[in-house]
Amino acid sequence: MNEPTSFITEFVDLKAQYAALKESIDARIAQVLRHGQFIMGPEVRELEERLAAYTGAKHCVTCASGTEALLIALMALEIKPGDEVITTPFTFVATAEMIALLGAKPVFVDIEPDTCNIDSSRIEPAITSRTRAILPVSLYGQPADMDEINGIAARHGLPVIEDAAQSFGATYKGRKSCNLSTIGCTSFYPSKPLGCYGDGGALFTNDDALAGAMREIRVHGESDRYHHRRIGVGGRMDTLQCAVVLAKLERFEWEIDERIRIGRGYDALLAELAPTLKTVAVRPDRSSVYAQYTIITDARDPLQTALRAQGIPTAIHYPVPLHWQRAYRSYGEGAELSVSQTLAARVISLPMYPDLHEGTQNSIVTAIKSHFAAGAAQ
Repeated sequence: MNEPTSFITEFVDLKAQYAALKESIDARIAQVLRHGQFIMGPEVRELEERLAAYTGAKHCVTCASGTEALLIALMALEIKPGDEVITTPFTFVATAEMIALLGAKPVFVDIEPDTCNIDSSRIEPAITSRTRAILPVSLYGQPADMDEINGIAARHGLPVIEDAAQSFGATYKGRKSCNLSTIGCTSFYPSKPLGCYGDGGALFTNDDALAGAMREIRVHGESDRYHHRRIGVGGRMDTLQCAVVLAKLERFEWEIDERIRIGRGYDALLAELAPTLKTVAVRPDRSSVYAQYTIITDARDPLQTALRAQGIPTAIHYPVPLHWQRAYRSYGEGAELSVSQTLAARVISLPMYPDLHEGTQNSIVTAIKSHFAAGAAQ
């Protein structure tokens, strides 16, 4: 790769990715412009076939966004008002939002302090007679304890929806994220490990009936033209966005390898700062695609200020757990969610993208070490 022309300018550098794939992306887009099938064009089916083969799932159903994927999954499972769905409060709001939108209750379960993923040991005690599904999130790019979660679900006759918006491409015990449960949902938001140039998402399942239901739901519940046998939504992924993802698949495996290399590089470079600064643990039986590279420190706010002063962008995923959000406060009443609350005040994400130059990464880490060294000297 070329040396960076400036110290750091991007949190996620999509321009560098486009430069590497410009010829393929432009050709794919031009092909759609020529054939003019902007809705449900041939690239939609091609992408679904490619993604199903990639994950090993029998079915892939593309849709308008990762949020829409969650909604369609819940609708296909016939989640209704009064039902309960167990999930985590330490995630983007869409996870609980789609549960609440259907009139169901998100039941929040706390997270593990080292991975930030849902604590599977806390799920079974939260199951009630109203529980209808379990919805774990594969946060920051790493799947949760899916075997344990699936085992709990099987004992209680419950489906599992993996919110894999951040983990497409990751593996769990040799299996791909999105093919680890009843339904897998992912997002192709531009900054995701596999992203389009707008909104897009996909659902994955090995269940023929669920696949059929999800395909109908995404087109207003339509089974045949103008015949609607179920309630649905306008949830299609448009052809142009599918074309972009198809082009990006060309170097996706390389990008995953680079994300893992860069993530492990951060781990090694920052190890000496423990316990003042901790890195998010990745379990040995799975991989992370590092949708975010996140660290944990009690000195989060001063660190963010210091890095910003040096032109280093950071982000916080997520500063306010869902049970503290005004719209969701009632769902967390009485729940023990102290780990989520603690980590919300301590996590900070560093620049992470496959084209991140080694020299830039070293400079970021040097700035972090200098900040803590200066604090220790005072």
